[in-house]
Amino acid sequence: MTMARAQAIVAEMRHGVAFTGAGVSTESGIPDFRGPGGVWSKYDPEEFAFPRFVANAESRRKYWRWGLEFYPQLVAAAPNPGHLALAELERRGKLQCVVTQNIDGLHQRAGSQDVIELHGNATTVGCLSCAKCWPREEIHARLVAGDDDPHCACGGLLKPRTISFGQAMPARELARAFELARGCDVMLVLGSSLVVYPAADLVPEAVEAGVKVILINLQATPYDEMVSVVLRGKVGEVLPRLLAEAA
Repeated sequence: MTMARAQAIVAEMRHGVAFTGAGVSTESGIPDFRGPGGVWSKYDPEEFAFPRFVANAESRRKYWRWGLEFYPQLVAAAPNPGHLALAELERRGKLQCVVTQNIDGLHQRAGSQDVIELHGNATTVGCLSCAKCWPREEIHARLVAGDDDPHCACGGLLKPRTISFGQAMPARELARAFELARGCDVMLVLGSSLVVYPAADLVPEAVEAGVKVILINLQATPYDEMVSVVLRGKVGEVLPRLLAEAA
């Protein structure tokens, strides 16, 4: 009955929005930072907080040492059926935008054209002083060569263009995400535990605006009782089946 209800909603969807979390990326082999074996089980999250990164060279070295582990996983990952299904929905004209908490760029690689990255993107590195940017692979090569605290030619600190603890969220992207959440007709909430704010507030904002919300996740979330339909399972398995049967 829940799948049939979700199919009926998707069949009528005309200007939907998808909101994706770590569960979509884990199916591509990128570990969930908060999950077993994730970065926060190996490192103290406070160690990577933005103020400490800026102020403390040893914290930066720890951050980049973790980056040496993480970047090869990022490069090896490929879009999975969940990513591809969203790109197809956009091509059909039923999905306006993907709002994501993920930092891997896999939605774009799958073909999604309009992606709002609330937590930034780990495939590029920027200077915190002059704002010059590089592909991550160039800075990774410097790390491999022994530069354990890379700086820009201007003397500024280099950091992946992701949002760390204590760092301001991108205001324009956040504002647009909430505007779309309130104005869409259907929101697909995919692979998010909905415990990271302010991003998780998109769901109650959408519900309050009368939007139909379909939630696909392996585990329960704080908003399961609020949304229109909850489907348990992996996004890469459930979403393609939902879209095929709703076509």
